[in-house]
Amino acid sequence: MDINQIQSIKQRFNIIGNCSSLNRAIDVAVQVANTELSVLITGESGVGKEFFPQIIHQFSHRKHNPYIAVNCGAIPEGTIDSELFGHEKGSFTSATSDRKGYFEVADRGTIFLDEVGELPLQTQVRLLRVLEAGEFMRVGSSKVQKTDVRVVAATNIDIPLAISQGRFREDLYYRLNAVPIHIPPLRERKEDITLLFRKFAADFAEKYKMPPIRLTEEAQEVLTQYYWKGNIRQLKNITEQISVIEQNREIGADVLKKYLPDDSSQNLLPILANDRNLFDSKSFSNEREILYQVLFDMKKDITDLKAVVNNLMAGRVDVPSYDDIVAQPIIPHRKEQEVDTVIDIIPNTKHSSKKMPQITEDSQIEDTEEYIEESLSISDAEKDTIVKALTRHKGKRKYAAQDLRISERTLYRKIKEYGLEDKKFK
Repeated sequence: MDINQIQSIKQRFNIIGNCSSLNRAIDVAVQVANTELSVLITGESGVGKEFFPQIIHQFSHRKHNPYIAVNCGAIPEGTIDSELFGHEKGSFTSATSDRKGYFEVADRGTIFLDEVGELPLQTQVRLLRVLEAGEFMRVGSSKVQKTDVRVVAATNIDIPLAISQGRFREDLYYRLNAVPIHIPPLRERKEDITLLFRKFAADFAEKYKMPPIRLTEEAQEVLTQYYWKGNIRQLKNITEQISVIEQNREIGADVLKKYLPDDSSQNLLPILANDRNLFDSKSFSNEREILYQVLFDMKKDITDLKAVVNNLMAGRVDVPSYDDIVAQPIIPHRKEQEVDTVIDIIPNTKHSSKKMPQITEDSQIEDTEEYIEESLSISDAEKDTIVKALTRHKGKRKYAAQDLRISERTLYRKIKEYGLEDKKFK
């Protein structure tokens, strides 16, 4: 496709930029439009992935049929199957009538599945069947229905990583990824940043009935060198802020920097703790994995502590003098705390009685204090934390999820997993 055709498409879909990788993505979208291949669009949040399914649909033979965009991450897990595939009357409590799903409504058209990486595994199985055989069943029905739908999906997560973690089906990935299209982040399109800024500045000048803002050469350099973690969406928001707030319509570098969040953290090394990475250099995709890692680290610390105590009891370790104990506590970073207090920080544990040695001024060990041998249960700890949060907020899941720093969708799934749906929280 020549450059004039690409420019025409950009004007039609309001796409700004002359980056070669952006032009390549538009070219691939047009070339694949008249085929029946599934397309997977990848790129960071805010790069404009939503324009490309529209290009594919409008240049295909399906352009006169329905086009439906679905944000998979915004639909609760318990209702997403009903939204996509429909349901029969009485299939669940609120199903008071039959309902068509998006795959039934969009027959002979195109469905855009945004944030497809957020789909639950059960829904991924249903989607795979649609892609392979063009078949689906409504929730609560045993009748197989046919649909002729073109699927275009998009995601901002690392799908191969999600596959390795068991969060995304590999066979579905290869079905969706028949034709990959990658949208570059804004920091890789430096020549387009000032173009986008001028376009947004003109739009907001017209919207708010004021002269457009302009950047000095120094400010333009600052703008193009910025990291732009939020990509085009972040650039648009900052342009609007400056357009509304600043009285002087010529913006210098110092003024611009006041509106740009500090991006120095993008180049920092991982945080270190005790000469090792805080989470062993692993990448965590959600709060639950972080909780698991913290609990495993705590369990390891407790196991090490037990080994020290057992060695003391068996006489395999020289007992320090009283002066040494005062100078440096046996348990680092837990000064003036009893050992059994340290062990008691893990909730929901089983007990077995053993004797905890006492160290006296005469450096003698007396088996006088009883301590508790703990066994760590991650699921019990997680359940107990969820129950406490729900109790604190009197069963209001929205506020409990905020307190736990997880999404309402994740909290809903955990409540169902632990059988807490009917429990009253007061």
